[in-house]
Amino acid sequence: MSQRHPELDTEQAYIDYAHACLVTLRERAARLTAGFQPTRGGTNQARFERESVVEGVVIRLNQLDVGDRSLIFGRIDTDGIDERFYIGRLGVWNEDQDPVVVDWRAPAAEPFYRATGRSPMGLRLRRHFATRGRTLLGIDDEVFGGRPDGAEARLDAGTGRGQGALIAALEAGRTGHLGDIVATIQGEQDEIIRAPHHGVMVVQGGPGTGKTVVALHRAAYLLYTNRFPLEGQGVLVLGPNRLFIAYIEQVLPSLGEAGVHVAVLADLLRPKVGVNKLDDEDVARIKGDIGMAEVISRAVADRERPLRDDLVVGLGLQRLRLTVGESKRIIVEASRRSRSHNSGRRIVEEELFEVLGGSARRPVDPSEVRDRLRGNLAVREALEWMWPVLTPAQLLHDLYGSRALLRSANAGHFTDAQIQLLHRARSPHADEVVWRFQDVPLLDEARAHLGYRPGKRKEDALRTYGHICVDEAQDLSPMELRMVSRRSLNGSMTVVGDIAQATGAWANSEWDQILAALPERHVSHRRELTVGYRIPEATMELAGRVLPHAAPGLQLPRAIRGGGDVPRIVTATGTLEQAIVDAVVVELGEVAEGNISVIAPDSLVDSAGAALADAGIAFGGASRHGLDQQITVVPVRLVKGLEVDSAIVVEPGRIVAEERQGVRSLYVALTRATKRITVVHREPLPGYLTEPARAESR
Repeated sequence: MSQRHPELDTEQAYIDYAHACLVTLRERAARLTAGFQPTRGGTNQARFERESVVEGVVIRLNQLDVGDRSLIFGRIDTDGIDERFYIGRLGVWNEDQDPVVVDWRAPAAEPFYRATGRSPMGLRLRRHFATRGRTLLGIDDEVFGGRPDGAEARLDAGTGRGQGALIAALEAGRTGHLGDIVATIQGEQDEIIRAPHHGVMVVQGGPGTGKTVVALHRAAYLLYTNRFPLEGQGVLVLGPNRLFIAYIEQVLPSLGEAGVHVAVLADLLRPKVGVNKLDDEDVARIKGDIGMAEVISRAVADRERPLRDDLVVGLGLQRLRLTVGESKRIIVEASRRSRSHNSGRRIVEEELFEVLGGSARRPVDPSEVRDRLRGNLAVREALEWMWPVLTPAQLLHDLYGSRALLRSANAGHFTDAQIQLLHRARSPHADEVVWRFQDVPLLDEARAHLGYRPGKRKEDALRTYGHICVDEAQDLSPMELRMVSRRSLNGSMTVVGDIAQATGAWANSEWDQILAALPERHVSHRRELTVGYRIPEATMELAGRVLPHAAPGLQLPRAIRGGGDVPRIVTATGTLEQAIVDAVVVELGEVAEGNISVIAPDSLVDSAGAALADAGIAFGGASRHGLDQQITVVPVRLVKGLEVDSAIVVEPGRIVAEERQGVRSLYVALTRATKRITVVHREPLPGYLTEPARAESR
């Protein structure tokens, strides 16, 4: 795009016209609200209709607000008839209702992303725009069926569709937030985005293949093409941690879909509890094991128990009695009749007061017994012993706090030593406990058995979704996958990840393990992304040395970006901390305003941060807003899914030694950078990294 395209001014005029039409559409939408101002008068139906109209207009106004993002990405000209479509972020019409811009998700836009030289899909020309806001910077044309001068456009050379626009987007600096790829979606990505939404779609993709943005664009596409019923059913996007959520949260709003629920598993708990910190991996393995489902089930059953002694209470001059045998019968009856534990409490109360009333010399009506004895301390204690109303937090807090309850609930799936690893001292109040992230699926399992608390149905209700996108699914434990499945209304899911990057306590070695734990209401489908768009060839070559040791049999993605800066391997001759500071200074000079991450094993995160602070270098940490700063220090276990301009990987040998999936963790760390990678070490490197590469000493 170095030469000025002869139609640049014409296309710029069209872009200006499209923006003018968009302004008109926004003004019309805003005027609609003027006639529907909220008032207190009228019927409930009239007020509901007014509120619905206003809500719809507000949603539409948000969709029509593109901000400083590009509105139009390019155009397609069809073969044989004089017809062309301009493809963009959303649909725009003029006052005559003629299409000015076609939404990228519309069927008419599909050839823009899918046409090739072998399968032109009826196209004569495909034109890509390089824009900054409303300004057209350049044009990249692809001609189908031969150019006027006889030269063929390179449409199947493996260089990527819209090569100029694609490379320009890939070379742009990172912002600390993931951007959309709607202007540069490639063919294999588009096939996944536009695939039918029934069943589970598994997407295996190596680093830099765009699997995360493909999943997000698929969510936006499915909402567009299946607005009814998906808008009412809801779409859920699940990420592995809050740092990752902060990184991706701007993508869907940029595509006009702000109503998608983006969350981590802990956000889905009902009722809500405080969740923070991670368990060590030995405990995490136990909590993620499917055997914990039986442990929770038995823990609930252990709280449904007969009295140890007869209950005797006075009612006037009479003494009423509930025997141990009768209490046992009540427990059996409530277990048979109730669908969940908490719903059985009402049955227990009814039976208890009926038995007490019938035990009198002259039988007393159960309702009278209830009215007169419901506040009696002995009666309340008996009910709490026989069948307490519980929250998930109360159940798990009691279970963890008692070695006896843990032994009783263990169904033989775990050794006694394993199950006792769950024990921890009780806190004075269960509702004030801060839980670990690995407790989340167990709390949800408990909720499934306990059901609603009386009068708390809305607060405890489980929200389900018409489609669920799960990112980094390769690390989910069986219990976490079980929790995800409960949220699926109809079994429609998009599950993305990379087996080679499975690094958690429950790193899955194949997709069959994951599919076995997900809904089977429809046939599952598998797709693989094979082209790496983000990582330069030189960086991919370094990561390729690790892949055979991380995931034998998996193929490295083919890098579309040739060359790239040669990875630097820096051996610290002084302190490791000084070498880290020196590396950061070098990278600041190389990437200008680009972002830099120092990726370290857990044991070195604090010392790396302290070294930067002592050197007067501002940096962010692994928090929800961590990547908002130019420099961040990130533990290797939290870096998955993120991308930065420059990555400084600290002590690969220690990463391998400290992490349960150490080699895979190193592979993840080496595949985060879009421009430059530096390895800083003082300890010996793993042998597969000592192959020829530019080595330096600091």
